[in-house]
Amino acid sequence: MTQPSTDVIAIGNAIVDVMAPCDDALIEQLGLMKGGMTLIDTQRAHDLYDAMGPAREISGGSAANTLAGLAALGANCAFIGQVADDQLGEVFAHDIRAGGIAFDTAARAGDPPTARCLIFVTADGQRTMNTFLGASQYLPAAALDEAAIADARILYLEGYLWDPEEPRAAMRRAIAAAKSHGRKVAFTLSDAFVIERHGADFRAMIETGEIDILFANHVELEALTGHGDFDKGLADLAPKVPLLVVTRGAEGAVAIHAGERFEVSAEPIERVVDTTGAGDLFAAGFLFGHVRELAIDQCLTIGAIAAAEVISHYGARPEADLQALIKARLG
Repeated sequence: MTQPSTDVIAIGNAIVDVMAPCDDALIEQLGLMKGGMTLIDTQRAHDLYDAMGPAREISGGSAANTLAGLAALGANCAFIGQVADDQLGEVFAHDIRAGGIAFDTAARAGDPPTARCLIFVTADGQRTMNTFLGASQYLPAAALDEAAIADARILYLEGYLWDPEEPRAAMRRAIAAAKSHGRKVAFTLSDAFVIERHGADFRAMIETGEIDILFANHVELEALTGHGDFDKGLADLAPKVPLLVVTRGAEGAVAIHAGERFEVSAEPIERVVDTTGAGDLFAAGFLFGHVRELAIDQCLTIGAIAAAEVISHYGARPEADLQALIKARLG
């Protein structure tokens, strides 16, 4: 097996986040599910955008956010995702490449347009996400660069993208390519609604050993295992996955590897501004430690540091120097 030149290659939604602060009254007026993520159609996207206050546009997408964190930490990364041949598609491609991430997926001509996520952020830092998946749903298996997948230590897959049929087929093919070259597959469950729709697929992939590293939060753990008790959920799932990582928001995170449990507290922070991307950046920090072959507890700590940085400001991409923060914390 050849030595890989890429640390992590990810497949995920290529989305531009459109973010604006708002009050709880607007959330209620628009009939939004505060703190949740809802898939919307083109008309709803137009209506919600019209209702937003002054907004910021920044490239997003769960797996792409994770890669942005990894690249900021010094990892060598690549991204596979579908944009349209339009203005937001150019914004996304520019942003991800400017972050030092290889991105070679050709833009798609015609409708639908590039995906966007309209994010309403309330004063308590909760983000209410309304996602129009647009072109990202049409990532074909033919767009995969199997040589690039074979050349990466870890293939990281975004659960959100499992919903549409075409990219789901692409991810299945990518898993097969990674496994055939002895590479690891990491999977993030993304959201409870994804598990409600595709939990049988995920459980089957876990049972057959296709997933080496599984990321979840406590809500997703319950949805996947059916256990309302956190520890029972861990006990049920951990023996089936080589490395299980579960975040718990302000309560920190847990990882279980080879039957051993590791825990970390959330990093202290003066004020939570926006929780968008917290899980994505936690995964970035953890994976960075993992590809550098650090101890599990150190991987958890780096994840917690990266998550704390991203919730201290608007947007799901790091703004502070993550390497400096980790050096200050771990030496």
